[in-house]
Amino acid sequence: MDDYYISYSFWHSMVSLFLIIPYVVCMFLGLLLKLFGVGAHPVKMKNPQTGQIKTGYWGYSWTYLLFGFWVPLIRGELGVAALHFLFTVVTCGLWQVIVSFIYNKQYTHRLIEKGFRLYDTTETTNLAAARLGIEL
Repeated sequence: MDDYYISYSFWHSMVSLFLIIPYVVCMFLGLLLKLFGVGAHPVKMKNPQTGQIKTGYWGYSWTYLLFGFWVPLIRGELGVAALHFLFTVVTCGLWQVIVSFIYNKQYTHRLIEKGFRLYDTTETTNLAAARLGIEL
């Protein structure tokens, strides 16, 4: 009978290095930040010309950390999703970890560029404006 043994090749280590380890680090980082209360804060936004209401966010994006380029894709930002997919592949997932810190702010700023304005309670609007660095 042939002896079966477990071999560990170069390709196994590449899979571990570039796929598994970054994902585990992301999960650990995410849990650590969650313990310190870091996360997204929603703010209602309205486009005065169309009457359309959307939700903008500021703060850390757990959704982006876990789902990456799918977030802008689902929010209807096809170009942004394509770029984020490309950058995630090129950086082997590091892009996803970094952008999760700034994605919500960028998304809300893109909504403002499209004509949306903060449309929430006075307290939430003032806090969001201060955190997003915009004038009311």
